[in-house]
Amino acid sequence: MNLVVVETLQRKGAMADTELLSEMKDAYGDLSFRELNRTLLKLEVTGIVRVSRLMKGKRRVELVEKAKKEA
Repeated sequence: MNLVVVETLQRKGAMADTELLSEMKDAYGDLSFRELNRTLLKLEVTGIVRVSRLMKGKRRVELVEKAKKEA
């Protein structure tokens, strides 16, 4: 499921967690908000995504841009 989240964010860009949940339901069928939150937490801890608060009850999910090192 981690890979589907990352691929969705690469295609669509940053989005609200509710929008991401509906996109994930298209791919996985029956998916709970709790399962999505667990996946987002794992991806955030590993530094792949960033989750920030938009307003009460809504969060923005975006991919973390890796800085390119110049030699």
